[in-house]
Amino acid sequence: MTWKSRGGFESAPKSSVSKKWTILFCIGCFCAGMLFSDRMWTVPEVKEVSRGMGAEDEKLKLIAEGCEPVSKVIKREAGDILGVVSRTHHAIQTLDKTISNLEMELAAARAAQESIINGSPISDDLKIDESSGRRKYLMVVGINTAFSSRKRRDSVRATWMPQGDKRKKLEEEKGIVMRFVIGHSASPGGILDRAIEAEDKKHGDFLRLEHVEGYLELSAKTKIYFATAVALWDADFYVKVDDDVHVNIATLGATLVRHRSKPRLYIGCMKSGPVLAQKGVRYHEPEYWKFGEEGNKYFRHATGQLYAISRDLASYVAINQHMLHRYANEDVSLGSWFIGLDVEHIDDRRLCCGTQPDCEWKAQAGNMCVASFDWSCSGICKSSERMKEVHRRCGEGENALWSAVF
Repeated sequence: MTWKSRGGFESAPKSSVSKKWTILFCIGCFCAGMLFSDRMWTVPEVKEVSRGMGAEDEKLKLIAEGCEPVSKVIKREAGDILGVVSRTHHAIQTLDKTISNLEMELAAARAAQESIINGSPISDDLKIDESSGRRKYLMVVGINTAFSSRKRRDSVRATWMPQGDKRKKLEEEKGIVMRFVIGHSASPGGILDRAIEAEDKKHGDFLRLEHVEGYLELSAKTKIYFATAVALWDADFYVKVDDDVHVNIATLGATLVRHRSKPRLYIGCMKSGPVLAQKGVRYHEPEYWKFGEEGNKYFRHATGQLYAISRDLASYVAINQHMLHRYANEDVSLGSWFIGLDVEHIDDRRLCCGTQPDCEWKAQAGNMCVASFDWSCSGICKSSERMKEVHRRCGEGENALWSAVF
């Protein structure tokens, strides 16, 4: 049987068409599969590899540079911290100065208030300050004196303390205030007080304190002196000197000016004498047991003939005068008030020269003494008689004071 007779001629075209479409369909499916496979697997794999390589490169870069970005951050943070510390330190210094000024003003107000409460008249100096504002002075020199020391005062007036218009000129041009410091007698208005009032009327060089005079009350007198002086005069330094000591005022001013930038200054001839426990002896210390075993020495403090303190310390004494403890000796008491404070102690031996020939030799050598006295007498022996001679041999000369620039 032939293909034709079997009908193969008729079926052959149909079979051929089906195979072609089948081949085309397979090729289309393959292409679609390839396109689908590229989108699902090929692209993500490339991105993932790229991302992984980028992270590895960053790690390698950090290792190669020794973690340089971290060090830069640390340096930047360290610089910021130093800047903050510097600004904080400056702010603390400014605040400390402001507090110091407020304390000084508070001390002045308290002293003026106590003066009013106690019924004592406010001095002309304070009235001037209240009306025209506080003027600035270099130093206030308080000359400690007693009712029985009229001859000593006259010897000081005749030598190293300017009088009358010269004293006023000294205050106006040089900023130096000088006053004899004395309180009142145990009998107010008695003959002793009247004698001082008459003397003050003649010379006008006294600073009267709300204080009852007495040898055992020198520590209290010192506290009241500083409190009163701070209230009356705004000065860089406050000086206490005994009336039997010779002082070269220009040399004293030049010495203090060198320490003007120091806020808490305590200057004098520093010493540390024995604590005397035996009763009846001079300079006996009733509270000797506070200083340890018998035979111990006092802490370092300035000898009482002459010393100076800065304004901050004078204000501190004025503000805390009611709670500062007093020992038997005035110089010891003052030193004890500064023991627990941030105070600079200056030991200057020119503040405690001997009388001639000691001070005379030093003057000739160009090393002028600030103060001269005899240690054996705790002052110039027979000062009312010898003060002029000491002044002639050891004095700096009047021109030194008026030509000095502070």
